Amino acid sequence: MSRPTRQERLRYWFDNTMSRGTVALIGWLAVISVGLIAVVAALVLWLTPDDAAENHGVAGVLWMTLMRTLSPGKVASDSGSAPFIALMFVASLGGLFIVSALVGVLANGLKDKFEQLRKGRSRVIENRHTVILGWSDQVFTIVKELVQAHASQRGSVIAILADMDKIEMEDALRTHVGDTGRTKVVCRTGRPVEPADLDLMNLDSARSVVVLSPQGDDPDAHVIKTLLALDKRDGDHPPVVAAIASTANMAAARLAGGPDVHLVDSDDTASRLIVQSSRQSGTSVVCMDLLDFSGGEIYLRADPDLAGLTYGQALPAYQSATVIGLRRRGRVMLNPSMDTAIEAEDEIIMIAQDDSMIHLAEGMPKAQEDAIVTAEPVPQGPARTLVLNWNGRGHQIIRCLDGYSAPGSVLDIASDHPDAATGFDDLVNLRVNVKECDTADRYALEALGLGVYQHVIVLSDDRYSPAHADTRTLMTLLQLRDIQTTLGERYSIVSEMHDENNRSLAEVTRADDIVISDTVIGLLLAQLTENRHLADVFGYLFDSKGSEIYPRPAGEYVRAGVPISFATVIEAARRRGETAIGYRLADRINEAPHFGVVLNPDKSRLFRLGPGDSVIVLAEH
Repeated sequence: MSRPTRQERLRYWFDNTMSRGTVALIGWLAVISVGLIAVVAALVLWLTPDDAAENHGVAGVLWMTLMRTLSPGKVASDSGSAPFIALMFVASLGGLFIVSALVGVLANGLKDKFEQLRKGRSRVIENRHTVILGWSDQVFTIVKELVQAHASQRGSVIAILADMDKIEMEDALRTHVGDTGRTKVVCRTGRPVEPADLDLMNLDSARSVVVLSPQGDDPDAHVIKTLLALDKRDGDHPPVVAAIASTANMAAARLAGGPDVHLVDSDDTASRLIVQSSRQSGTSVVCMDLLDFSGGEIYLRADPDLAGLTYGQALPAYQSATVIGLRRRGRVMLNPSMDTAIEAEDEIIMIAQDDSMIHLAEGMPKAQEDAIVTAEPVPQGPARTLVLNWNGRGHQIIRCLDGYSAPGSVLDIASDHPDAATGFDDLVNLRVNVKECDTADRYALEALGLGVYQHVIVLSDDRYSPAHADTRTLMTLLQLRDIQTTLGERYSIVSEMHDENNRSLAEVTRADDIVISDTVIGLLLAQLTENRHLADVFGYLFDSKGSEIYPRPAGEYVRAGVPISFATVIEAARRRGETAIGYRLADRINEAPHFGVVLNPDKSRLFRLGPGDSVIVLAEH
């Protein structure tokens, strides 16, 4: 291979210089300007010495040439010999080129700089901030909840890094979240899977990190790659909470994230909540109320004053907090045996409006014995359940339902989805039948003979976009409610939807429960961001083993229409081996935001429960 020529070397050097950007271009224009001024001044001194002398010699000529270069219009006022005026005219023409080029270079440079500022590429310099990596609809729920959680704190910051335009992110947050109060939200454009972009978020000083599953195909691959990037970057990072869409990817995500990452199994959590809501309507509302920072929250607190008491004796111990379980040596026990002795190092798990309101009552409140009803729990028998529509978590929902169902129960799946007819060989309690059906067709629904079912679950069809799937779900719910009204049938209807805003529309259908799966996962991520210990508590609640949330008829606990205190409800539930956490009023079932649910009521305030009302308890199924 031949050696490069001098011309090639010069051109290579020049190209490298020009690639350095705006500063290099300005430098070259400065060199050209100096050269032009020097050449014109030398020619004036050589060709027109008399004119040079009239303009104060070398210094004067250099100054005149510089002024003509920078301000070409001055040539009109020049006087002198023809060669002198011609040389000044040459300087002015050269100045036009240089000034025009300089304006263009500066304009492009400023444009590039503004584009960089618009994208948000500067490093976040906050401390103790919450970092959100990725973008999905869940980001609005998380930001809204964190704003509520930090409403009383000054200097709270949420920093978001996503592969989106900074202005678009800020506009979307203003539209969906609104005023963030004392909490500052900082958006940066970048790819969370790139370590260099992660460095923009100042992770070493952050208090927690949330990794979101992006919308689109194979979202878990993006989350796992982000966890790998977090693990491989230099420096420490705070505790990480990540959402994994598919249960099958949990093992890979654990390996990628390491011990400092807590993973939320979105499919499993949503599936269990849908199944629990189908068996006991109102469960999802209670769970969302517990997950929402605006209502009752779950706290863990050690209280040596309760040491030596049994769990059952400690249930009414707090005036404005409701005891729900114990945490002993890292192990969570919700609704443990009523004779479980509380040890000094145990943490009490409780529901309270705020941690400042947690204090022992002055003396244990007394229950009203004459208002307590003694009734044995009704054993669960085989049931028939109908699932309408299908999606990727359908198989998981069926397996969860199998764990809750009594032997001999029947499940019928009605859908035209191609994946709804396979994978049911390992069930224990359920017999599954699959029927071809267009669930948006009124006549197809009537042909199913809906009156034979106790429960109907309407899933969101994943063949459509979330918005379109919600629209089809609403159509199915309207048809079901009209069929019920026309034929006088009664069965519970639980539906899965994507958008929280569609809940108000779904209220027209008077469905027994609406599970907004994306909102639930967003609320759970926000809770775990603030307190990772709650992962075990919510994991216990959503598990089919152990105690779970049940809204049960109030008539099984207390006499209808009698003024009672919540201490009486607690005692009635305790005698059944259950923990009462609140109640639900039937006449407020469609009133947002709590839909009739009252959690953690004051122990001494009197209220009445009617025949259609429910007592919300933690109990074995």
